[in-house]
Amino acid sequence: MLTLIKSPFIDYKLTILRNKKTRNSLFRQTMNEISYLIAGEVLKFYKYNKITIETPITKTRGTNLSEKIIIVPILRAGLGLIEGFVKFLPNVEKGHIGLYRNEQTYQPVEYLCKLPKVGNKHIIVLDPMLATGNSSSAAIDLVKKNGVKISNIKLVSLLASPEGLKNLRKKQRGLHVFTCSIDKKLNKNKFIVPGLGDAGDRYMGT
Repeated sequence: MLTLIKSPFIDYKLTILRNKKTRNSLFRQTMNEISYLIAGEVLKFYKYNKITIETPITKTRGTNLSEKIIIVPILRAGLGLIEGFVKFLPNVEKGHIGLYRNEQTYQPVEYLCKLPKVGNKHIIVLDPMLATGNSSSAAIDLVKKNGVKISNIKLVSLLASPEGLKNLRKKQRGLHVFTCSIDKKLNKNKFIVPGLGDAGDRYMGT
């Protein structure tokens, strides 16, 4: 399943991120801001229950998130999308998956996987640039090794390539993917076109 998160304001923020003249401080700020917009859309897809609370005036009915969620950014770029989720869900559990791309084979190399106890919890994997889809798929495989069903995993990206989406549909059937833009293609170096360059480098200022 694919959910395209679109609005004129998101397009405005994406334009800032795509612009090579955008300085690192503004890039980080904009990534953090767009993470709020994305989180608000993704969290619509979870179950909520009705609860009774007391206002300063009287009792009333309210809504509470009924499912437990773990946020798992793929390092480093995934950190740029974490703020919105953490601000909306202050007590959310977090894990981290570290992968880097072998520039000869374009395959992901794992260097870190730290996850809390997953049980029957839902996992949101954050990977801003869905290029080949290999890193996203590798991260999802690591989550599934901990006993999580694909139906309990969501992948959140900022930009996606058609090639990456096709790869994920093949390797991770049943995965729900969220993205703000499906760009044109991958170039010969497997970067998204038009894309925004290396999101991790630009976010970290390296």
